[in-house]
Amino acid sequence: MERGNDTQISEFLLLGLLEEPELQPLLFGLFLSMYLITVFGNLLIILAVGSDSHLHTPMYFFLANLSFVDICFTSTTIPKMLQNTQTQSKVITYKGCIMQIYFLIVFAVLDVLLLSVMAYDRYVAICYPLHYTVIMNPRLCGLLVLVSWIMCILNSLLQSLMMLRLSFCTHFQIPHFFCELNQMIQLACSDTFLNNLVMYFAAVLLAGGPFIGILYSYSKIVSSILGISSAQGKYKAFSTCASHLSVVCLFYCTMLGVYLSSAATHSSHSSAVASVMYTVITPMLNPFIYSLRNRDIKRALKTFFVKETPRGQLSKD
Repeated sequence: MERGNDTQISEFLLLGLLEEPELQPLLFGLFLSMYLITVFGNLLIILAVGSDSHLHTPMYFFLANLSFVDICFTSTTIPKMLQNTQTQSKVITYKGCIMQIYFLIVFAVLDVLLLSVMAYDRYVAICYPLHYTVIMNPRLCGLLVLVSWIMCILNSLLQSLMMLRLSFCTHFQIPHFFCELNQMIQLACSDTFLNNLVMYFAAVLLAGGPFIGILYSYSKIVSSILGISSAQGKYKAFSTCASHLSVVCLFYCTMLGVYLSSAATHSSHSSAVASVMYTVITPMLNPFIYSLRNRDIKRALKTFFVKETPRGQLSKD
């Protein structure tokens, strides 16, 4: 079996999104701004959940974990892109590429699994409200997150080890701004049948499976909401799911759109541009979706920043 360590290529070239040098400063500023907004917004969510005891519930526990994963997800790709743009270099080492693939898969699949866990949480809250605290106990919540991490780490480890068996002879230009698993497999000059088989099997199991779970949960949720007699009760029940449903639609629709457009146009550059949606835009929008219409998050942040106000300033007031 051929190993990647035997390849003659020790580094790859990330072609990025734009070839025009005069547009690189604009691209750098745009992605730096989006990255800072993503990190700051998700940190605020984690801060709000951690500082307010009223938010120590399963729903906000999963939300804080999702925010942490989103920070890690964007940090896997954007800093390297910003560094290459600033230094006008397109180089990424072979080891760096493998590590980027490893962490990218970990956090991308974690996003999917956490969204499915959050759908289950909303299903229990709406369909079994009287048993919610018993079913969604701290032990189960911690176990769900732990199992999600273990599954993602093992899957990513398998995919990365499968990458090491491939050889790269002449094609070393990656038509992306990060090392993407499917693109890397296409660049290999050795047999990739087993890699494709494992990749697609994992995609069906770890992306398709949770998606089916989300659809099932929401079918039960909709059925339960329609059974509520009062309009106010229906609105209250639906409002608890609206933010999560928006994030699910945004994440799955953008990811599906990337691969459908890539398959239709056969353009690697179009795929790279489209992938910005789920790797950058979606993690950046998640904090806004969850906080803009959420009074609990707003109250927790307001309380935290009021507490952090210097005592001298409060006494003067």
